Amino acid sequence: MLIAGVDEAGRGPAIGPMVLAVAVIPSEKEDILHEMGARDSKLLVESERERLYPLMKETLSHYATYHLSANEMDVLMERDSLNEIEAMKIGLLLNDLPVKPDLVYVDSPDPLASNFARRIENYLSYQPKIVAEHKADVNYPIVSAASILAKVERDEVIKNLQKKYHSFGDIGSGYSHDERTITFLKKYLEQNQTLPDCARQKWGTNVRLMDARYQTKLF
Repeated sequence: MLIAGVDEAGRGPAIGPMVLAVAVIPSEKEDILHEMGARDSKLLVESERERLYPLMKETLSHYATYHLSANEMDVLMERDSLNEIEAMKIGLLLNDLPVKPDLVYVDSPDPLASNFARRIENYLSYQPKIVAEHKADVNYPIVSAASILAKVERDEVIKNLQKKYHSFGDIGSGYSHDERTITFLKKYLEQNQTLPDCARQKWGTNVRLMDARYQTKLF
């Protein structure tokens, strides 16, 4: 039986993409991932994630990722919730797999995990069993593998953005709780009167920064 794991990195930050990943392996080989050190990417240091990234890709039967840019998220959020957008893109990832898994484990962002499974099913062209659970990235090595793929690829995007925008300071992690990120956004706003393309225009943090900038200009 083929099983798949799905997870994301960058669902909540103010800067950068949300990266979705799907990992596929025969069920009898899933323990190999655990033995290699597959864990929820948040529980691994960066160097360990980067070490495991190529090993996961070599071991998996199939894998795929999708980078949902800040701009694409802004457009889609005009009509859909973030949960709906994520479910839609997961469905597309699963549909595009060259082989179709029988069982898919998904780390659910929905408070009622089963609701997220139903959302994904609406976008599928076939009918695997979808198991959406909280902490699936901790409980299932195949979801841990997807978590590692997504996190390493998002981190690489952030590193490239740092190179692009280095003149505005340290971009930080891209999350609103990171003071480096907020300082970067404020400096960029001060010099350009707008947010950079990599920023999510509809995110609460960024809306508040823009509003504060507008009020400052008024007075």
